[in-house]
Amino acid sequence: MFPSFSSRMHRGLLASTALLLAPLGCATSSQAGAARDEAALRTDEPPRVKPKWGLVIHGGAGVISRENLSPEREAAMRAALTEALQAGHAVLVKGGRSMDAVTAAIRVMEDSPYFNAGKGAVFNHDGVNELDAAVMDGKTRMSGAVAGVHHIQNPIDLARLVMEKSPHVMMVGDGAEAFAKSQGVPLVDAKYFYTEERWQGLQRALEQENAKGAPPAEQGQPSTPGQSPAQPQPQPGSSLTPGVDPITGDHKFGTVGAVALDMDGNLAAGTSTGGMTNKRFGRVGDSPIIGAGTYADERCAVSATGHGEFFIRYTVARDICARVEYQDLPLPEAANFVIHDVLVKAGGEGGVIAMDRQGHVAMPFNSSGMYRGYIGEDGTPTVAIFQQP
Repeated sequence: MFPSFSSRMHRGLLASTALLLAPLGCATSSQAGAARDEAALRTDEPPRVKPKWGLVIHGGAGVISRENLSPEREAAMRAALTEALQAGHAVLVKGGRSMDAVTAAIRVMEDSPYFNAGKGAVFNHDGVNELDAAVMDGKTRMSGAVAGVHHIQNPIDLARLVMEKSPHVMMVGDGAEAFAKSQGVPLVDAKYFYTEERWQGLQRALEQENAKGAPPAEQGQPSTPGQSPAQPQPQPGSSLTPGVDPITGDHKFGTVGAVALDMDGNLAAGTSTGGMTNKRFGRVGDSPIIGAGTYADERCAVSATGHGEFFIRYTVARDICARVEYQDLPLPEAANFVIHDVLVKAGGEGGVIAMDRQGHVAMPFNSSGMYRGYIGEDGTPTVAIFQQP
């Protein structure tokens, strides 16, 4: 064990976003309630009563600024996160499995246009939505993932079917959708995923790319939303960027995720994303990769959000749980070190949510904000967005 890089260094580093939580505060759109929740999800003090079970969610990390987020938009985001927390809690409070709680919470966020997953997925360079998702059961180490699907309304459910109804861990593209049809999962029209905000985000990314002198797209030119694009031609360089919100101007690594601990002490994790705006060539990030963006075992569960290439190279989700397992580090210390030290030194931006089998929670991020929330056995949701209360 590292003797004392410990929580003292990390508290001093970013006053931090890792925490041990009791279910404190209440999600509300009022300024006072929002400020209280922001403070609650920053504390690193031990909980007054250790939670026996609970759920943590995230809706993406990145450059998220107060001045650019209107009160109406902030209230809508907080409401959507609260709805997701309540959906997961409804499963857990009845003695349901952590896996069921994770998928219930993520499904709510996939159905919302506010998050870069499912309905709100960003567009790739060719004007198409490509969706990835993964789940992992901590008790059994069973896992399932899908990547590069275009017509699956809730990719998190398909990832679970891969885990439960096939001998495989990951399926991609057309093969994953063929498997979906074999399991009775309906395919939705590509137009389902169109939102004007995401489309304008792509246009802005393309303008920035062209301004930097990147070769113009020809056969790979974004098509009319909902139509199949022409076959893209290989081009050097790509402006791979976080999702750009045309309303706020903020840059966010849009991903949604959840981790849960159930009454039986079992952990689970899940992550779903639309990837990065203007991605090319079938790029896949960390979200569907077990051990990078999603991981759970009997001690620890993690879901990540950020620049996926760094999370893959540094196996972020597994690294956190490995430090808990092999170094016997407290979860917040392990998560804090990986996000604020390992990733920062590598140049990686993002964050994670994590839980351990004692119900301790960590939510560190090295960006200016991360949409996040927690709910414990008392059913009180707590939601936060910014780094500072």
